[in-house]
Amino acid sequence: MIPFLSWYVLISLLGWLTFPLVYRLFPALADRGYSLARAAGLLIWGYAFWMLASLGLAQNDLSGLLLGLLVLVSLSAWALVSRQSSMQNQQSEIMAWLRANLRVIFTVEVLFLLAFGFLALVRAANPEILGTEKPMELMFINSILRSPAFPPQDAWLSGYAISYYYFGYVMTAMLARVTAVPGSLAFNLMISLVFALGAVGAYGILYNLLSAILPSIANRQSSIVNRKSEILNWLYALLGPMFLLLVSNIEGFLEILHSHGIFWTQNADGQYTSRFWTWLDLKDLNLPPPQPFAWAPERHGWWWRASRVVQDYDLLHNFQEIIDEFPFFSFVLGDLHPHVLAIPFSLLAVAAALNLYLGGWRGQINAFGARLHLNLEGFFSIALLLGGLAFLNTWDILVAAALIVGAYVLARVREHGWTWQRLEDAALLGIPAGVLGILLYFPFYFSFSSQAGGPMPNLINPTRGAHMWLMYSSLLLPLFVFLFYLCYRTRPRWRPALIVTVALPLGLWAFSWLLALVEQWRDPAFASQYLQSQGALSAALFFSEASLLRLRSIGGLLTLLALLGPALALLLTTANREVPGGGQPSTVNRQPPTPNLHPPTFNLQPPTAFVLMLIILGTLLVLAPEFVYLRDQFGTRMNTVFKFYYQAWMLWSLAAAFGVAVLLQELRGRADWAFRIFLVLLLFTSLAYPVLSVGTKTNHFKPFFGMTLNDFDRVRRETPDEAAALDFLAAAPEGVLAEAAVIGGSYTGYGRMATYTGLPTVIGWPGHESQWRGGYEPQGSRLADLETLYTTPSRETAQAIIEKYDVRYVVVGGLERSTYPVEEGKFASFLRVAFQQGDITIYEVPQHE
Repeated sequence: MIPFLSWYVLISLLGWLTFPLVYRLFPALADRGYSLARAAGLLIWGYAFWMLASLGLAQNDLSGLLLGLLVLVSLSAWALVSRQSSMQNQQSEIMAWLRANLRVIFTVEVLFLLAFGFLALVRAANPEILGTEKPMELMFINSILRSPAFPPQDAWLSGYAISYYYFGYVMTAMLARVTAVPGSLAFNLMISLVFALGAVGAYGILYNLLSAILPSIANRQSSIVNRKSEILNWLYALLGPMFLLLVSNIEGFLEILHSHGIFWTQNADGQYTSRFWTWLDLKDLNLPPPQPFAWAPERHGWWWRASRVVQDYDLLHNFQEIIDEFPFFSFVLGDLHPHVLAIPFSLLAVAAALNLYLGGWRGQINAFGARLHLNLEGFFSIALLLGGLAFLNTWDILVAAALIVGAYVLARVREHGWTWQRLEDAALLGIPAGVLGILLYFPFYFSFSSQAGGPMPNLINPTRGAHMWLMYSSLLLPLFVFLFYLCYRTRPRWRPALIVTVALPLGLWAFSWLLALVEQWRDPAFASQYLQSQGALSAALFFSEASLLRLRSIGGLLTLLALLGPALALLLTTANREVPGGGQPSTVNRQPPTPNLHPPTFNLQPPTAFVLMLIILGTLLVLAPEFVYLRDQFGTRMNTVFKFYYQAWMLWSLAAAFGVAVLLQELRGRADWAFRIFLVLLLFTSLAYPVLSVGTKTNHFKPFFGMTLNDFDRVRRETPDEAAALDFLAAAPEGVLAEAAVIGGSYTGYGRMATYTGLPTVIGWPGHESQWRGGYEPQGSRLADLETLYTTPSRETAQAIIEKYDVRYVVVGGLERSTYPVEEGKFASFLRVAFQQGDITIYEVPQHE
């Protein structure tokens, strides 16, 4: 409880320290950024500390952290000195806002505490940092805690800095150092904190979207009705965190049906068969359920299947794994991966885009004859945020940039209509902000390399409609109902929208085949080998088979186009009829808009138009991997689908929550009752997974070895000798480790000493190091040298390898002995036994003063 409370108090104080700054930076938001203050404070504090340490102006210690915090406090103090008023007046204005918004403040605080406590409880019942890439993430945290300076050392490749987007792990290490908790405890606290920050961030975004409706309501309804709408918005904003963090795909509901034997029939010979489950084609679920039937899934690891519902096959029907995570799966898994760490800051980007769209950051920047209708503090905020997202999870920067630039363009459209000048507006913001975002984080790029390459064509792996709906029906159904309602209430511009909707997939399809022709020209031998692997005797036959496969699996594409078309039509509408969710931009503390000299051609006012942009952007993210993916070492679209689908879930979940909130307030009579019944059924199917998976993962909150947030308690219990060795190394002087490693050691216990101590080892997980650095060249002969070090009886040979990698500690334990035929006698002849307990010995190279 003490570490949990220390993190809660620290992050809450950080939010209050940051609030004066976000109050100034988000003038168009109804909550003035209060729900986002913690995330904003963590981003700015983390950036200041990291940059100061990277430039050598601060140390990676508590004093450096306090210096970075001083930068944040100084910015908040600056925010209190407004251009329009004195500090005293600004403080009075903030206090007046706080008194007038106690309901929102109370809700945010209670929601944050409940969300933080809920996931901490889940992790305490299941704290293991085992499997998937959890050891990698713990290694990053401990590497940063152990590194004397930045860039931090890579504990799995001695002599090298981390080559990964590691900003989220810097933030984790910061909080761990201030609260004096070990990395193995900070890991579980951080994932709980991310869940809580995501909850209040989603609440704040939906509250701000719904509050933007109130000005129009006030113009046509009584004050009593307006007051009721304000209270409903405050409550309905809770749909934001629910749809983002709790609502899941319907695989959990299908598990219930499968466990009950529904859609299975028994033949005369006693065998169970099912046309439905065979057609659906999900691994494990296409097999008969165990007998007797049960009310809930009992298959070991059943909950994992929810992240693998999209099934890809090549033309010979060979299976290709696809990852399709969604937020709740990430949290029940407990994987502190960058795409999870970035959630609160991606929501911060959504809030920044909404603030910009609603009229915040009004001003003017003139440079090189161009005019950007934005003030300097808004421009620098955007650049800092975009650069931070690239450092947190590089995949997120394009989505955030498109969202922010799109919001700026739509704000310009509201004032001056759709013209070709809007393309110039997009370039004037997007290019300079992107360049500045890179410059603000330039030390990161010096040590960063990646396996990611250019676009590759996806010719044979369209997503089936059944799998698309299995993955996204929890969000697609409310989105389609909302779009239908909007189309019913207005007159969308169907013609240009349909042209774009038809032309876009055709263009992407042609582009994918053009990429294929380019690849064939670049590497004819590889192209010929690929055709043979698909059983195609010629390129023409391959084209025919691939096209037929796409037509047979066109349901997913048609679903996306059915969503894209109405959203585009509504966004482009010139109808004059009133649209639900209209309203006008907030005018709190901002300059009056530029006079409109020409009648605008855009009538969908905030927040509906902004939500339509979220829908469109999410649709494009899911549409892109239908035709192209980013080149990497996996050679398939697996990673692209993983990252793009995850980002689409975030955007669609916010849009779905808004649509449900609007429909709950707008619908009347039978339509209202029908929608509420539909919503109950939807939530029943989409919340089945979180309810069942939490029970499975926590053993119904009855863990076998007690509740704890520190994974190292497990290590002490299961391997006390190795735990003692880890304690010794954690307190030992700096030095390079030698421990066992093999080429297939990823996702295993290899590299465990470096993982838990942060001391660099010669090589940890070779496959992952190859992914991070674009190849195996930096590793050189390390694997072979380690094997020689342990197996040679020659003292001279072993000593040469130790000197080559500047090894200080040589670990000889159970893992080393099971990996190599260890010749341990040579170590005793020239090394000092620094630690010995049970079957583990740590030898230390004598140090010369």
